[in-house]
Amino acid sequence: MPFDISQVETYQWVLAVVSAMVIGMSKAGLTGLTLMFIPLMALSFGGKASTGILLPMLCFGDIFAVAWYRRHAEWKYLLKLLPSAVVGLGAGVAVGESLSDDSFRFLLGGIIIVLLGMMIWQDVYKKETHYPQAWWFAVLAGLAAGFTTMVGNAAGAITSIYLLSMRLPKNAFIGTAAWFFLVVNLLKVPLQVFFWKNISVASLTFDAIMIPAIAVGAVIGIIAAGKIPEKAYRVFVMVMTGVAGVLLFVL
Repeated sequence: MPFDISQVETYQWVLAVVSAMVIGMSKAGLTGLTLMFIPLMALSFGGKASTGILLPMLCFGDIFAVAWYRRHAEWKYLLKLLPSAVVGLGAGVAVGESLSDDSFRFLLGGIIIVLLGMMIWQDVYKKETHYPQAWWFAVLAGLAAGFTTMVGNAAGAITSIYLLSMRLPKNAFIGTAAWFFLVVNLLKVPLQVFFWKNISVASLTFDAIMIPAIAVGAVIGIIAAGKIPEKAYRVFVMVMTGVAGVLLFVL
């Protein structure tokens, strides 16, 4: 059933506005918050419809983040991730509609927990492992990020783990992620318009109404991220990523 903005109920408007603010906050530095609202949006609007609503909102959030952090991006890591991420997008288009919501949640949650566990083990025991710099690690991270962002707009945790493994400073972490998701999310738009047909004039109008909320969230995120020290920020991202991974199993 096509999205009809006139049929949106009050609780859905409230949830969308809160989600828009959280998207702005997450894109601008408070990474990991968005994944908590993706299941709620799916329950409220329906899985396929919610991805069509969320994607333009995410693009707006990416634009705000890139505008502020654009000079901090580490392009060598972007160039490692993007080729395999594009392949992952193709895989997501091919199987996304046949993959059940539960299967996707458990798959993504498992990937997040395993990768996060590897990184925490390395941090705690001070092991100088070589896998973060290996070519296959970037390829796998890109494939997983492309696939999960296409199927459920949920690649933030995987990308965070990859960039944390590269031990990027806070602003470089945010700037690199911002550029990565701006490119990937813009590539997804025509795929969802022509293949999944879940982005329409009505859904874009709904998204446009959310831009002020995204902007407010972005300002909050920039201010809050600026006040968090480097080491504390790394811990914050790891904790939020772990929480998101666990929530995928229980929601």
